[in-house]
Amino acid sequence: MTAKISFASDYVTGAHPQILQRLLETNLEPLPGYGADKYSAAAAAKIRAACSNDALDVFFLMGGTQANAVIIGTLLAPYQGVVAADSGHINVHEAGAVEYTGHKVLPLPQHEGKIEAAALARYLADFYADANHEHMVFPGLVYISHPTEYGTLYSKAELAALSEVCRRYKIPLFLDGARLIYGLASRSADLGLPDIAALCDVFYIGGTKAGTLCGEAVVMRPELTPPGFVTLTKQRGAMLAKGRLLGVQFDALFSDGLYQEIGRHAIAMAELLRQTLREAGCRFLLESPTNQQFIVMPNDKLAELQRHVDVSFWEKVDDAHTAIRLATCWSTRAEDIAALRQYL
Repeated sequence: MTAKISFASDYVTGAHPQILQRLLETNLEPLPGYGADKYSAAAAAKIRAACSNDALDVFFLMGGTQANAVIIGTLLAPYQGVVAADSGHINVHEAGAVEYTGHKVLPLPQHEGKIEAAALARYLADFYADANHEHMVFPGLVYISHPTEYGTLYSKAELAALSEVCRRYKIPLFLDGARLIYGLASRSADLGLPDIAALCDVFYIGGTKAGTLCGEAVVMRPELTPPGFVTLTKQRGAMLAKGRLLGVQFDALFSDGLYQEIGRHAIAMAELLRQTLREAGCRFLLESPTNQQFIVMPNDKLAELQRHVDVSFWEKVDDAHTAIRLATCWSTRAEDIAALRQYL
């Protein structure tokens, strides 16, 4: 039986060969646990250098959901919640992980997955103008993702405007970078890691969706890092005893331009995929400049496509049409996209 082509997500294959090779090369080397090894230290130094800020705190956590829950759960006071787009990952696709920490997600209307600074400013102004606000959940953190759930990007001006609102209200701005590699590599991007480090108070660099087997690198302003953050991370089950596994992978990812190479490849494949979908007459849900492409298909045609190709359900458009997502990654080949064409 011929194996299906998969565009279901950007972590359906294992790890980039160069990362696997580094794991193999260091496998028998005795190292301290819990991220106290030399590879984790080297990876953190390389990330600080990429952010043009040697003062940043860097921590390696197992996955994106753990990173979101740990960051939000430790930065918020018990009476505070986190503001997010109503389409935001923590509000829709994380099984209530944030609420499980005891903090409410406070949703705001989104535009193509993004929060607008003006809408955030109105929300915060209205909250504090409400005479009953002391009986409400206080907004204590603002969460965004870049790229968004719809593969769209914040511009530098948009991120700067959000940052200004957050700093005016003394609320940290947290950027979920699970797919940051594709946001940075997009031809439409005008944000680099130094910009994100300057405009956000905490963010993370995704590894799971960027060619590692697992792991996310949390980057935080030291003045924001909660006391005992390492202990708090362990309490929440987000720390690996064999922390070397994360350190070695991120050290490889940030060596010899591998991070940029993976991002550029996935974006090149996404551009080819977009061209192929357009030539096949597919209807796009919206325009995405990153590795996620969203199309709308008649349900009967989608059922036939799914016999040969793995894709992700996104949303029901109407009774006869469904929006699906196709994603590229480090392992996507032009041959896969050519094979897809016959089923569209």
